[in-house]
Amino acid sequence: MTYLKHGILAVAIMLAATMTSLHQEHAEQCEQQSFEEAKYVVCTLEPGKADLRLFWKNADGAPYRAFSSLAEAVRAEGRTLTLAVNAGMYRADFSPMGLYVENGRELKPANTTEAESSAGQVPNFYKKPNGVFFLGEASAGILPTDEFLKHRPKVRFATQSGPILVIANKLNPIFIVGSTDRTRRSGVGVCERGAVRFAMSEDGVNFHDFARLFRDHLKCPDALFLDGGRGVGLYNPEMGRNDRSWHGGYGPIFGLVE
Repeated sequence: MTYLKHGILAVAIMLAATMTSLHQEHAEQCEQQSFEEAKYVVCTLEPGKADLRLFWKNADGAPYRAFSSLAEAVRAEGRTLTLAVNAGMYRADFSPMGLYVENGRELKPANTTEAESSAGQVPNFYKKPNGVFFLGEASAGILPTDEFLKHRPKVRFATQSGPILVIANKLNPIFIVGSTDRTRRSGVGVCERGAVRFAMSEDGVNFHDFARLFRDHLKCPDALFLDGGRGVGLYNPEMGRNDRSWHGGYGPIFGLVE
C-alpha cells in the first residue's frame, strides 16, 4: 500500500510539473521586452507546432475588423483565439493592400505597383523592397515580393506588406540612422530555428532601430514591417490586451488558434 501511495504521489507531482511547464510556455508566448530604451511586446511561435492562421472575412463575407469579432467566430467553432495581430496594411474597405492567401486560396493578387508618392513621401507599403510573409505546412518564410513571385513557393497562408526590415541578416539600406520619423510599429520575423516572432513597439521608434530589434536582439535574419501608428494592435487575453484600430478596424489578421 505504501508503494501504491508513493506511486500515486509521484504521478501527481509529474502531472503538476507538466501542467506548470505548459502554463509557463503559454505565459511566455508573449512577453514585454526592452531594446535600447524602447519597450516592445514580443510573441514567439513555432510554425510546426502552433496553429497560426490568417483571417480576413467572416462567414457572411464581411471583414472581421475587430479582434473580438474574430475571437467570437473562433469560439463558435469550439476553439480559442489566444493571440492576434494586424497582418499588414489594408485599404479603406479593409481589403489587403497586396497578396493575400488564406487556406491555400489566393484571395488577392500581389501588388507590384510602383510608389505612389504624396508630397514627396512614399507610403510604407511601396518602399522598396516590400515583401511577403508566408506559411507552409510546417515552416515560415519571408521573401522580397519579386523573389516570391519568381519562385512561387507552395503556401497555406501569405500576406504582402512593406518595407522589408531585414533580409538575409542585412538591414534594408533605405533606413536612416537616427531618423526622426518615430511612431509605434509592428512587424514579423523568421528567426533562429525557424521560430516566428511578432514585435509591437509600445514607444515611438524609427525604421532603422525597429529593424535592428529583429536582427540584433530577436536574432531574426528576415523580418517584414506590418504596420505603424494607429494600425498597430495586439490581442492577448493573458496580457489583458484587446487593442482597437483607430482606422475603423483591421484588414487581414494573424490569429493563433488553440
